[in-house]
Amino acid sequence: MPPDTRERRGVTSPPPYDVLAMGRVGVDVYPLQTGVGIEHVETFGKFLGGTATNVAVAAARHDRRTAIVTRTGDDPFGRFVHRALQQLGVDDRYVSAVAGLPTPVAFCEIFPPDDFPIYFYREPKAPDLEIRPDELDLDAIRDARIVWVTTTGLSDEPSRSAHHAALDVRQRRQYTILDLDYRPMFWESRVAARAEIQKILPQVTVAIGNLDECDTAVGERDPDRAADALLAAGVDVAIVKQGPAGVLGRTADGSVVVPPHPVAVVNGLGAGDSFGGAVCHGLLAGWSLERTLRFANVAGAIVAGRLECSTAMPTTEEVEAALADATSSGSEE
Repeated sequence: MPPDTRERRGVTSPPPYDVLAMGRVGVDVYPLQTGVGIEHVETFGKFLGGTATNVAVAAARHDRRTAIVTRTGDDPFGRFVHRALQQLGVDDRYVSAVAGLPTPVAFCEIFPPDDFPIYFYREPKAPDLEIRPDELDLDAIRDARIVWVTTTGLSDEPSRSAHHAALDVRQRRQYTILDLDYRPMFWESRVAARAEIQKILPQVTVAIGNLDECDTAVGERDPDRAADALLAAGVDVAIVKQGPAGVLGRTADGSVVVPPHPVAVVNGLGAGDSFGGAVCHGLLAGWSLERTLRFANVAGAIVAGRLECSTAMPTTEEVEAALADATSSGSEE
């Protein structure tokens, strides 16, 4: 879409967003009983979900002006998405409906502390994979302080082409962030995902992923080699989540490893999205990489200690209070 399309349509440009995320949305239907299989669950809660959407919500909780580019079904769940986004402070103007496709739903099982099977219902096709290049607000994408995209958005057309169009207009503007977010059920194979990720790594400035996702992106599971490979592929900041070993952050100027923040885990799903929103906040605040990752670790841990994802995202004050408590008790070293 040419940059002047909105002017031709008489659409008023919004002020630049702090964070403009692009990608998956859905409805999380989570059990209100834990430690049992879904066949035994009697009551569920309904929550806004989807990785890119959760990151936008998480950033909004830190008083960042955020928006999400995605699509839903033209159905009650789609209307719920709009209502939830508005309630959680995320601009929904770039969320449109796709006729004939249902809004995705995800169910999970909760077996703390580390087993959280998730079941995606995205057939015959998820509407968020119908994001089209000619519908993008390229001015908003170009001008946003952070654009956040995910690997899932590369898994099918026309979403893949829309992501390339967004990255083309960004021209590697700082910060353009890729959440490696590899979900094998959305891909033909890990090799196919790696081929698409490799095409866009030179166009992003920050890449974030766990060890399995780094393996998908650059073929390395060792955290140091994975970080080096991401930098060699063109990113300026590589953030590698190492589980119990903490988080590794690396730039051309050096590395930092931040330990995990202890928490009694209730549901590990959503912690990474809270981490992502907090990283956005730290980058926009001009913090050092170490301070940003410490803050993000705590933000992620807080959500891991709660049932849901989007509505569980902490405020800046909550994260800072937890970080201060951990520092005074000596658990953050």
